[in-house]
Parts: sequence; C-alpha cells; structure tokens
Amino acid sequence: MSRGERVALVEREGSELPLSIQAELLGLSRSSLYYQPVMPSAEEIAIKHRIDEIYTKYPFYGSRRIAATLRREEILANRKAVQRHMREMGIAGICPGPNLSKHNSEHRIYPYLLNGIVAAYPNQIWGIDITYIRLRAGWMYLVAVLDWFSRYIVAWELDQTLEIGFVLDVVERALAMAVPDIWNSDQGSHFTSPRYIDRLLAHDVRVSMDGKGRALDNIFTERLWRTVKYENVYLADYETPRAARLGLTSYLEFYDLERPHQALGYRTPAEVYFDADLARPSPGLRPRFRQEDDSTFRPELRPDFRPELRPADPPELFDSSRHVN
Repeated sequence: MSRGERVALVEREGSELPLSIQAELLGLSRSSLYYQPVMPSAEEIAIKHRIDEIYTKYPFYGSRRIAATLRREEILANRKAVQRHMREMGIAGICPGPNLSKHNSEHRIYPYLLNGIVAAYPNQIWGIDITYIRLRAGWMYLVAVLDWFSRYIVAWELDQTLEIGFVLDVVERALAMAVPDIWNSDQGSHFTSPRYIDRLLAHDVRVSMDGKGRALDNIFTERLWRTVKYENVYLADYETPRAARLGLTSYLEFYDLERPHQALGYRTPAEVYFDADLARPSPGLRPRFRQEDDSTFRPELRPDFRPELRPADPPELFDSSRHVN
C-alpha cells in the first residue's frame, strides 16, 4: 500500500485510536500527521484553478499568454504571479521560452530517444508525468505511468505535495508489473533526480527525456491529462483529498478497463495492453540501438515495425455521477 493510501486511512476526528497509534499501525511519521499546512487564500485557489483550465485547453500557452488571458477576464494576476503559480503547480508551457519546470543543475539530463519511433507493442515505451488536480479549497498532484502503445495506465498516485516520494512509489509499482524498453519524461527535478534515475537503470531501462520546447515529445500523457480533467475532475468538483482519491480511483479504473478508445479501434486500453498477440516481439525483432558517444543514444529503426495507431480525437464528456463514490 502506498503512502498516499495509508494517509487516506487516517481518521483525525471521531476515532477511538489516537494519531500516534494510527501512525504506528500504518507505518507513518507521527509528526507528519500532526502538521497542518497553512490553507491558501480563496483568491489564490481561484487563480490556480483558472490557470489549470487554460493550460489544459492550451498546453502550448506560457506564462505571458496565460497572464494576458487572465487580464482579458479581469482577473488580477501579473506575469510574475502567474509564473510563481505555474511553478508551484508543476506546469510549464510546451512552447519555446522560459522553462519553469527546471532540473537541478547537478542532475544528469538524458537525450530524447523517440525521434522517428512509434510504439509498436505494449511495454516498449512508457511515459511518466505529473499534473495538478484541483479541489474546491485546494489542490493535489497526480502522477501516472502510461504505456504509449495501449494507452494503459500502468500505475498512478495522488499526493498533496510535490515531494519526490509519491513519484518513487509509482515507479516501484510500475516496475513490479513490467519493465519497458524506454521510459520517457520531461526534464523536471523529479525525473532528473538520481533517486528516480537509479531505479530505472537498475532494471536496464533506457531513459528518455523531452527536449525543451518540444510540444509533441510527451503528447500521449498530455492527452491523458486532458481526458481525465474534462471527463472527471472538472465535472466531479472534488471537495476533499479523500473524495478526489475515491473518485479518481473509480474513474481511472473505468478508463483502463471499460472506456473504448477511438485510437485503439474502440478497444479498451486493458484489452490492448494484455493482448497476448501484441506482446513484445522476440529480441531479433526489437529496435536496436547504437551508442554514438558517451551521452547520446540514437534509435535504429527496423522495417518490420508496426505503424502507430491513429491519435485520439478530443474526448467525449464522461458522466462522473456513475463512477464517483
């Protein structure tokens, strides 16, 4: 059970067990349960929620365009404030320009390995990313690992902070299920951290990172976030972290197991991911790599690769009332 799931089991009011005993039973730090974060102002929450809506619809917007959009709507937030909010939300425009999701200068950056490559079978290419999930009086962060061929969500987690722990939990759960050939991410500090990278390298995974200002490098995960927000988060309007966890658990299970995906010929992601006929081919048919120098790997395509399935159209609205607990 992940830390987020254990925290969700804590009963702060009306429990017969004091917090100290609950913390011990759940393997949690007692001090972390006593800490009560300072609640953000209603104005900050409203601005961040609107930034999230704009960014989800136009992920190529940077801080300048978002600030200009807010001004047109008579929302008082200058560009510096928008930059600060986006940094706290963990988002940055995917157009060329100032990069708000900065990596630690001491961390190693890996090249983007997917130029000219399309996903040809499950567990060939995985992508990982983090997105902002709004609540009525705050927000959470959702991290997910997505199989690019099947669009299957291999693992995911919610947390109320951007600490690296919930990312590492997701990585461990995903690698316990399967090991991909290539694992792609952006260049944010979570994904350049040695604690994250070492886990991938220990499983002989090839690490790939988006280039700066490349709108299409992580397109499948960006589409997943858009779908999750339009079909569930915006409609459900979650009030508490517990409600968000319950609702997203229900929706993401629906997404994997029940929701027909247009790009998959109206099959579900789970049907494609677990289809034995689409399993990883024998080593002789897998993509070969050659090392050009000490830091750059370039893929060498094989003529027998399968073409990529057609990208999905904008999502249809999802009736959250049937799936949100």
